[in-house]
Amino acid sequence: MKKNMGSLDKGIRIVVALVIALLYYFNIISGTLAYVLMAIAIIFLITSLINFCPLYRIFKINTCNIKK
Repeated sequence: MKKNMGSLDKGIRIVVALVIALLYYFNIISGTLAYVLMAIAIIFLITSLINFCPLYRIFKINTCNIKK
């Protein structure tokens, strides 16, 4: 897997995942919405850690600043 995610994308995804986790922790979101958002948060965290987003690959987006 080639890296296709830049540092700004990683930061945004991590912040969004943390916000979702905090909303769940403080019982602001619950039920099915909470489960769906937590799944999205987990996906955001995983893709941020491995610097690869499968959707970016499908749509041929590359925000990584690695020079070839």
